[in-house]
Amino acid sequence: MNIHSKKILDLLKRERVITSSELAKHLQVSWNTAEKYLLEMVIEGYIEKIKKEGVNLWIEKK
Repeated sequence: MNIHSKKILDLLKRERVITSSELAKHLQVSWNTAEKYLLEMVIEGYIEKIKKEGVNLWIEKK
């Protein structure tokens, strides 16, 4: 697990649900970079993606 993954999981523990835009602001990276980090974490099995009305919501996988 890399440093970005740890920061994302810490944020998810506090917020429960985040959007790609919220993560981009939190990490001070572009939306595309934040989306890439999140998709990598889905593949690794750490988080889940929920598509809702044009917005990607991300939650920690239980």
